[in-house]
Amino acid sequence: MMNFIFEAFDVLLATIRDILPIIALITCFQIFILRQPIPHLRRLIIGGIYLVIGLAMFLIGLEKALFPVGKMMATQLSNPIFLGGAETILTDWKTYGWVYLFAALIGFSTTIAEPSLLAVAMKARDVSSGLISPWGLRITVAIGVAIGIALGTYRIVTGTPLHVYILSGYIVVVLQTFTTPKKMIALAYDSGGVTTSTVTVPLVAALGLGLSEAVPGRNPALDGFGLIAFASLFPIITVMGYAQITHWFVKRQSNKRSKGESP
Repeated sequence: MMNFIFEAFDVLLATIRDILPIIALITCFQIFILRQPIPHLRRLIIGGIYLVIGLAMFLIGLEKALFPVGKMMATQLSNPIFLGGAETILTDWKTYGWVYLFAALIGFSTTIAEPSLLAVAMKARDVSSGLISPWGLRITVAIGVAIGIALGTYRIVTGTPLHVYILSGYIVVVLQTFTTPKKMIALAYDSGGVTTSTVTVPLVAALGLGLSEAVPGRNPALDGFGLIAFASLFPIITVMGYAQITHWFVKRQSNKRSKGESP
């Protein structure tokens, strides 16, 4: 118990140290550049204290819960006893079907729960006057993350170069950009960025490191990282693909109605 208290105190001090430069920068700009008093100072101080405590508790939760869970699941799913194969069979990518399924499901579920994606989806609904459904956007992004994480685990198992997947993915993104409705392009790019946040990153990073340690012949330093890049890339593709398909259906229905109305 005492060890946990000391560790929590160290995390709290580290969090305060990380937050201080941001506070100093904002304070200096407010006082010396803008030359304005700090509004609601008491409320800001209380909110800042809550923020520091919340960040410290979140970091402790990462170390004590999310990171171990992701690593444990990757280790168990790639265990030879669970897979029922010998060492030679464990080098075959087809042996790790459960790993791909778990990666896809964990990518989908963590993205649905991502607070930053929820914020973007709500703002997209507001500026589009309700045309963009928050749930539709969140599910589309989550599907993209699920595909990306599953493909990323396949890359770890097979040991293929990361840049091949990333370059190929961004070529698809560039091609889609020319054919996607302009109103959805910026939103699609933002949707890729908000997936790498508080819920998704810890589990995905732990999954990649745990899997690279469990698969024979893989190096965690070389193969363990890269899953987060997949989680950022593939939602862009799925959101723009969703926009393209929707635009095509709307255009098709419009053409049918115009032909039906014409004599």
